[in-house]
Amino acid sequence: MINIGKKKISLNHKPVLISEISGNHGGKLSNAIKLIKILAKSGTDFIKIQTYSPDSLTLDSHKKDFIIKDKKSIWKRRRLYDLYSEGQTYREWHYKIFDTAKKNKVKCFSSIFDEKDIDFLEKFNVPAYKIASFESNHLPLIEKLIKLKKPILISTGLNTKKEIEELIELFKKKNFKKFALLKCSSSYPADLKNLNLSTISDMRKNFKCEVGFSDHTVGHSGPIAAIHNGASFIEKHVCINRKIGIDSKFSLEASKVKDLKNDLLKAHQTKGKIIYGPTHDEKLSLKFRRSIYSSKFIKKGEYLSNKNIKIIRPSYGLEPKYFPSILGKKVNKNIKFASPIQWCHIKNSKK
Repeated sequence: MINIGKKKISLNHKPVLISEISGNHGGKLSNAIKLIKILAKSGTDFIKIQTYSPDSLTLDSHKKDFIIKDKKSIWKRRRLYDLYSEGQTYREWHYKIFDTAKKNKVKCFSSIFDEKDIDFLEKFNVPAYKIASFESNHLPLIEKLIKLKKPILISTGLNTKKEIEELIELFKKKNFKKFALLKCSSSYPADLKNLNLSTISDMRKNFKCEVGFSDHTVGHSGPIAAIHNGASFIEKHVCINRKIGIDSKFSLEASKVKDLKNDLLKAHQTKGKIIYGPTHDEKLSLKFRRSIYSSKFIKKGEYLSNKNIKIIRPSYGLEPKYFPSILGKKVNKNIKFASPIQWCHIKNSKK
């Protein structure tokens, strides 16, 4: 289990939802504030932003290395510097963002990308820090965060198993236990067939920590499936609408976050526990199982046969497994039509 503030994250607790604003403010502080106010009423557990400047992520270069070439990318042919400039949450905005979150009684924290931003974010008493998949190999940044003794969430979309093991070893070396991993697919938007959510249960087994799911798909299917595969928390990108923000094409409209939260709670509820046989509520339905009944009036001294008994519903008679063994047996009393056959009806029965 891991705690973020007073919120407990584990499989024994209701799934936690982190709503990620990212660059979906569309370059306007007013949009970020609008999102916070909508999300605060939606039932989301946390709001997350991203703290960076384009200079902390890349170089202001026009060389081909700094231009997105992937034809399938929603940002194809964009310069990295321009993209990060458009998506950044300006430092001066943070004061209003955190103040608004506080007034609306919802906790807010941030993804961090550069060591120099740690001291800045500490001004806002953030309850946790997030490391994006692309920064998961930035060990100096992670080591500095460890010193704060606050929870660290790390996305692992690009990490090999060996790289994750190296992270775990770092935490063990520093005797740091306040961490959790997130399974994610670092493509935008992600295709459901590439999520491989069965990995979540394997991550829990191998790394002995809480595991969440950072979702870059459209819709609820991914998060719900993640809950059934062992995720205890979900991170979902949110937007005002699909036209505002650099990540909006794979984000969920904030107005629908409440529906997602409800679906996650229902998915968690359906998991239940390992059980065989009827539940308490199902026991009332046992009477509608099959049993052996008289299919006509049977006189004392007659023999039971396929012509006078049947396996039917309900279940007040002998169980169907006894049908072969009672065929040809003589009855010791009259049996009315549609009566449940019992051992007491059968002559010389030892049951």
